[in-house]
Amino acid sequence: MSEQEKKNSVLDKRSSRRTFIKNSGLTVGGVVLGGALGSLLVKDDKSTTTTDTHNHAATPTANPNVALMFFTPNQYQVTQAAVERIFPEDANGPGAKELNAAIYIDHQLASPWGSNVKDYRLGAFYKAEENQGPQTKMLRKDLFLAGLGSLDTYSNEQFAANFKELEATQQDEVLQAFSEGKVALYGNVSSSQFFGLLRTLTIEGVYADPMYGGNNKMLGWSMRKYPGSRIQYVTEIQDEKFIELEPQSLNSHMGH
Repeated sequence: MSEQEKKNSVLDKRSSRRTFIKNSGLTVGGVVLGGALGSLLVKDDKSTTTTDTHNHAATPTANPNVALMFFTPNQYQVTQAAVERIFPEDANGPGAKELNAAIYIDHQLASPWGSNVKDYRLGAFYKAEENQGPQTKMLRKDLFLAGLGSLDTYSNEQFAANFKELEATQQDEVLQAFSEGKVALYGNVSSSQFFGLLRTLTIEGVYADPMYGGNNKMLGWSMRKYPGSRIQYVTEIQDEKFIELEPQSLNSHMGH
């Protein structure tokens, strides 16, 4: 075969390969991809007349932090009912349920804090004195789940219904019993430990920065006339009158 014939043979093979790729798509890593991706690399003059139907921005959600990371839907609903009795809606403003305190709790329990990763976890575990913190090997997330389960168990024993189905006054009675340590959770763990954790997390969820999931629309701050996260008060500090400022979250410093 002459040199010219060899060159023509190579060109024919290349042309045949291009035609195959253009007509049947691309092969990447052994997977055949359709003509839509193939057209990105093989220009087609007709493509200029088509409309890109995929170039649409995603519809933003009102608050992307409102998502469960730890609770089941039922556990979340029980938590919502409990936090609302600790910080109920009144004439001053919304309660813990509307402020998304349960979302805050969910995110905290899903975090390393919920697993006590920075705490000393080796025994011995003794009954704590009044001036000491909890002395238990249970992780915070496990303590909270045990408490939620016991809320339903105790509610059924007293009122033949789950906690979230009770009247507000009945829920208060159940929580009162838990706060006084009258309900056994696990071993020597008292229900008062669960109630203390629930109460603390509820208050945090009402007043923490919204970036942590709670304090919905900064309404917790608005009720306290708290200005939120501000860089400085150079102008306001010189005024002798009380100045009400619209609250700002950490997100407000992102420049958008």
